[in-house]
Amino acid sequence: MAVALENGRRQFDYWLTVYKRTWKGSLISSFLLPMLYLAAMGIGLGSFVDSNGTGALGGVSYLQFIAPGLLAATALQIAVGESTYPVLSGLKWQKFYHSMIATPLRPADVVYGQLAFIAFRVASTCVVFLAVIAAFGGLRSPLGLLALPVVILVGMAASAPVVAFASTLQNDSGLAMVFRFGVVPAFLFSGAFFPVSQLPNWIEWLAYLSPLWHGVQLSRDLSLGTLHPWLVLLNLAYLLAWFAIGTWLAVRGFTRKLIG
Repeated sequence: MAVALENGRRQFDYWLTVYKRTWKGSLISSFLLPMLYLAAMGIGLGSFVDSNGTGALGGVSYLQFIAPGLLAATALQIAVGESTYPVLSGLKWQKFYHSMIATPLRPADVVYGQLAFIAFRVASTCVVFLAVIAAFGGLRSPLGLLALPVVILVGMAASAPVVAFASTLQNDSGLAMVFRFGVVPAFLFSGAFFPVSQLPNWIEWLAYLSPLWHGVQLSRDLSLGTLHPWLVLLNLAYLLAWFAIGTWLAVRGFTRKLIG
């Protein structure tokens, strides 16, 4: 266990060194776009929604309703972005994962280091976004600050299966499908912008299968201070299951790809 942690730490050091050289390229997608979404949807559109009453939203402003959902959706988008092309590049094009395996590192160590860096990327983006939400009055309860570890878990629940999927690909055509049929529908139908109860029944149940819906629900309950213990446990268990199974599949995929 100690060896695995040390190997994972070294991997994280590598990714952090790389990010120090490339972080400027992620400023717009990681920080500016989420804040623009918040301003346009939560404040701009929210003023029109609030002027017609907030009964459908449980009596909260549209900004307070949408902000936790956007936070969770941002975590998912950052996580998936770091789990697709960078992973396939390391396996197929630049093949830096093969260089790592030439050292005492195991495929599992490589996966753990990659996931640790993705968690860092999600955390560094979401902590800034959460501060902006709080500054605009998007948190009704101090418990909303606990949404940060929740959305990090959302990111990991999404990234681990995507890393596993990327390890099975021979080209990048499958990655476009991840965004087209995974990220975009999850973003639109996760309850971030409106209650999923307003959807047709068959779409509503599909929304419940998405880890993002569980992250949005839990983040919103924390932000509004309307927690239900049994629902908290259900949401956390569901997200942890996605993360655990995805990590196991990613380790298997990297082992087959790097060792054979």
